[in-house]
Amino acid sequence: MQERVQRYGGYLAAMVLPNIGAILAWGLITAFVIPTGWTPNEHVATVVGPMINFMIPLLIGYTGGKLVYGHRGGVVGAVATFGVAVGAGIPMFLGAMVMGPVGAFLIKLFDDNFADRIRSGFEMLVNNFSAGILGAILAALGVLFLGPWFAALSGALGDGVSAIIKAGLLPLADIPIEVAKVLFLNNAINHGVLAPLGVAAAAASADHRAIHFLLETDPGPGLGLLLSFMFFGKGMAKLSAPGAIVIHFFGGIHEIYFPYVLSHPIMIVAMWAGGIAADLVFVATNAGLVATPSPGSIFAYLAVIPPGQHIAVLSGVAVGAVGSFLVGSLILRLYPVKETDEELAMETPTTLPAGVPA
Repeated sequence: MQERVQRYGGYLAAMVLPNIGAILAWGLITAFVIPTGWTPNEHVATVVGPMINFMIPLLIGYTGGKLVYGHRGGVVGAVATFGVAVGAGIPMFLGAMVMGPVGAFLIKLFDDNFADRIRSGFEMLVNNFSAGILGAILAALGVLFLGPWFAALSGALGDGVSAIIKAGLLPLADIPIEVAKVLFLNNAINHGVLAPLGVAAAAASADHRAIHFLLETDPGPGLGLLLSFMFFGKGMAKLSAPGAIVIHFFGGIHEIYFPYVLSHPIMIVAMWAGGIAADLVFVATNAGLVATPSPGSIFAYLAVIPPGQHIAVLSGVAVGAVGSFLVGSLILRLYPVKETDEELAMETPTTLPAGVPA
């Protein structure tokens, strides 16, 4: 079981972690230039949507395809990923991690069966057209069928969250919320489900606050997860975690920690632990905010905490961070992150020729 988890997590890590730099770049731009950022800039902010919707999924799709069948597989995987990204209309990291390897596998299957049948001199022509035709078919399928199917997943998770809350099991709503978040459906869940519920609850409340505004936006569990990677992770995940903490906790860009969970899927358990623990504190202390903090940074939290609620809200944030850190640290000790070949190569000291001083 442990070997299977490590192998699966290692393959996802090999797709996601090499692209952490691009995700950090997007996070920095977003934290600074969006309307609620540190230095809002409407013109620069126009790159935020295309980067998260297209650029990063394409990078992941290409990387996944390249792992299966080199550059040729990466190209077909990227084309297939683009179709899903356009068809869904929302960030398609999950689609990228599926379509990248699938596209590469299919072009590899074609080459294995037809490479020996190509007449001499026609190799380049057949190779280019086969990749182009297969990529076009997969992209069309992504736009017409697969993209909308992935988008429907967002609505299903939102309905699940709403049903759990209405049933009076609010802390358990964190289970579908965290799953939706790491699939980059956080905005759909927050603004499409929780914010409307929160507005209605706040309007009916004497003090005009609602607990719904705390459920998806709590930066505590994400902070604890990143801290566990910083202290007990390996390779690129460990090295990039401190920067991700700044962007997540102080910048409010929660998307920055999602790839860390995707690269080691069992870490979703740590997010559930932190989120449920935080929600239990929020329920026990009758905590609430007067509006949705945007972005979900600790500074935005302080701005929308009503008088007399600081201890309740900040206690929940702290408990969420501690819970996810403890569980995440335990998981990383029992099921360590498998480093990619690139990371191992970077850590291996170069052997110098004899007589050359180190």
